[in-house]
Amino acid sequence: MPCLVALSQNELHRLEAIQKIRERRLSVVQAAELLRLSRAQVHRLLQAYDPDGAAGLTSKKRGRPSNRRHSEDFRNAALDLVREHYVDFGPTLAAEKLLERHQVGVSKETLRQWMTEAGIWTSRRERKRQLHQPRGRRDGIKHWRAWRPLPPVLKSLAQSKLVRVIRQSQVAPVAAWMTFSHS
Repeated sequence: MPCLVALSQNELHRLEAIQKIRERRLSVVQAAELLRLSRAQVHRLLQAYDPDGAAGLTSKKRGRPSNRRHSEDFRNAALDLVREHYVDFGPTLAAEKLLERHQVGVSKETLRQWMTEAGIWTSRRERKRQLHQPRGRRDGIKHWRAWRPLPPVLKSLAQSKLVRVIRQSQVAPVAAWMTFSHS
């Protein structure tokens, strides 16, 4: 009964090469050159492929925690210090202060992940996603007139038909002024 196996792109290339070796379309030396591995490593892959099939070529580290992972006690102690002293700091500055004042060495990226998981810090992208109440639109012509008087050219032409037509079509006075000044 076939089972589903998740393979990375590199593991898929290895699987294709191993299958070609088993079909005698490719030699071990050619496969080693193709995969940029040693001949001995290709033989190890063949030994892993024979009993388990494609599952034998998958990484055995997948899904397991890293050997370099910090302990939960260390993580909690660092987060407690951040909550107590540096709650309003970003992860970069908080990591620097933890090292400087408390001799707790942790990378800024690790601290960023911990602070995000604990809800102490949100990224700038997440902060921008927060919705705000939309502001009502203003009438551009009335608003423009409220803080700036009409230019002298428009004042002198205020009685002409052209200005009346422009105002009726609700074109901004600045556009009308630019039209008159360039003609």
